[in-house]
Amino acid sequence: MLQRCRRNPILSPRDWPYPVHSVFNPGAIRLADSTTLLLCRVEDRRGFSHLCAARSHDGIGSWTIDSEPTLLGNPSEACWGIEDPRISYVQELSRYAITYTGFTKSGPAVCLALTEDFRKFESLGVIMPPDDKNAALLPRKINGQFAIIHTPATGTSADIWISYSPDLRNWDKPQLVLKSREGGWWDAQRVGLSPPLIETASGWLMLYHGVRQTGAGCLYRIGAALLAIDDPTRCLARSDSWLFGPEAPYERVGDVNNVVFPCGYTLGDDPDEIRIYYGAADSCIGMAMGSIRNLLSWLQDGETRVSRQTAHGFYSGR
Repeated sequence: MLQRCRRNPILSPRDWPYPVHSVFNPGAIRLADSTTLLLCRVEDRRGFSHLCAARSHDGIGSWTIDSEPTLLGNPSEACWGIEDPRISYVQELSRYAITYTGFTKSGPAVCLALTEDFRKFESLGVIMPPDDKNAALLPRKINGQFAIIHTPATGTSADIWISYSPDLRNWDKPQLVLKSREGGWWDAQRVGLSPPLIETASGWLMLYHGVRQTGAGCLYRIGAALLAIDDPTRCLARSDSWLFGPEAPYERVGDVNNVVFPCGYTLGDDPDEIRIYYGAADSCIGMAMGSIRNLLSWLQDGETRVSRQTAHGFYSGR
């Protein structure tokens, strides 16, 4: 369903203009001039993360990378760094909203910054206190309110929730969107939002990561769900099987083995074409390409189309 770019990994630490340990888990957006911007999580050699922008005309190669960190967490929101950004262009704000995780002394917290150009930022600080992460704003208001998908920790599991706000600062009580399953399922340990929700005529397409605890550690894979447009707490369909998991060597071996972790997507000139940008093994960045129409058909047809897909598809990058 998602075909890896043959040039993967498309970004790695050796591409950076300053010393870093690893680059992964990028937020993504396609700008008005068709440039692809990735806001990458960059881990320095202390172990702290910051965000750094990389730009490309084709979204695959010839990246121009900021010569210094693009966004650093301030001590009040993230004393040990910031990570895992998601980017949404919010219609009512006419600005890009960047949600990211702040690594605080009390645990992970959801933070928010707004920007018009990815050069200057307005920080709203922590908007969801610890423990909470994997957050993204919806691209428009729902019933007159801003909406955010996020993953507050609840005991030993983690589920996907939604909260609403009139002003981006005061949020109401979370409502459950998608619960992790039990037993032997691929998403039995915990679930969390991957890239921001994708609005389609059929509903909000949600790609999410599921975690299963194995004898060799946690295994991160990607599934899909479809949420009602007027009420995202109403799940219309959910994949029983995962659709994208660690298979390539750069996904299976790294700082954290067996991880694919998308935080961003872009749509092409043909809005059916989707590119997913993901962290691989917490060490580098990959891209995979697919079709919104095929993803929806696979989901709505009970995944009957999965048997007709190539198990190891590749996108040539041309």
